[in-house]
Amino acid sequence: MKVCGFSFIRNAIKYDYPIVEALKSIIPLCDEVIVCVGQSEDKTLEIVQNIDPKITIIETVWDDSLREGGKVLADETNKAFQNIPKKYDWAVYIQGDEILHEDGITEIRQKMAYHLNDDNIDGLLLPYKHFYGSYDYLGDATKWYRHEIRVIKNNKAIYSYRDAQGFRKNNNEKLKVKRTEAYMHHYGWVKTPDKMQAKYESFNKLWHNDEWIEKNIINADAFDYSSIKSLSKFEGSHPKVMLNRIAQKNWEFSHDISKNSYSLKDKFKIFVERYTGKRPGEYRNYKLV
Repeated sequence: MKVCGFSFIRNAIKYDYPIVEALKSIIPLCDEVIVCVGQSEDKTLEIVQNIDPKITIIETVWDDSLREGGKVLADETNKAFQNIPKKYDWAVYIQGDEILHEDGITEIRQKMAYHLNDDNIDGLLLPYKHFYGSYDYLGDATKWYRHEIRVIKNNKAIYSYRDAQGFRKNNNEKLKVKRTEAYMHHYGWVKTPDKMQAKYESFNKLWHNDEWIEKNIINADAFDYSSIKSLSKFEGSHPKVMLNRIAQKNWEFSHDISKNSYSLKDKFKIFVERYTGKRPGEYRNYKLV
C-alpha cells in the first residue's frame, strides 16, 4: 500500500499558518507529500523546501479572479491532487491550519489497509476540534463542523468541492466514507490578534467582491476575539508537533464559559446531540458506510 499526502499554501509566514507542523503531522503516514506553494509575499517556499525530503513542491500562481465561494482554494487543492502519481493507492489531505493528532495515525493506516480493495469506500472521515482565541478553548456552537473527509482513494474522478472543505466525485456525487476517531485539530482561529485580523481581511477576499468587503469588514489593527458567544475549555492533549509553537504563544485570551450565550436553535441542537449523538440539520458532504 502506497500513500501520498497533498496540500497547498501561500503566504504562510505573513498570515502565521502552522504549515510546517501541518505537513509534519501527516508525513508519518505518507511515502511522499505533494505541496502546491502559491506565489507568496514572504519566504513560504523556502520554509516548505526545508521541512522534509518526502515533500515534492509544485510552484503555482493563484487565480485571484475566483472570488466567489472560495473557489480558488478548491482549485489549488485539485492541482495538488491531480499531480499525485498513479502508483499511490491513498491520498491524505491537510490544509495549512490543520494538524493531525498522532494518536490517530495507527487507526488511519489500519483502515486504509483494510479498505484498500473495497470499491464501496472512497475515503475516510475525521472528527475535528476547532480552537478559538488560544490553544485553551474550543468552538462549541453548531456552526463548527464536526467531521470532514481528509483521506481519499487516489481516484482522479474525485475533486475538491466548493471552498475545499470536502470532496465529491464524478458528477457531484458524495463520497462513500468510513468514520474514524483520528482527530484533526483546526487552529485557523488561533493567531496573534494582528495576524488574525490580517488573515481575516485577506481571506474574505476569496469569497466576496470589493463592495461587500468595504461594507462588512472592519478595518482594524487587531482582531476582536471577545465577540465570540460560546466556547468550551479544552482538556485534551495537543499534537506533539504543535508543542513548540504553543510554548511560544505571546498574547492573552480568556473566556468565561459560565457566560456562554446560545441561540434557541443551538440550544435545541446541542440538547439532541448530547442524548442521541446526532446533530439536527447537520450538513454532511459525504455518505457514511
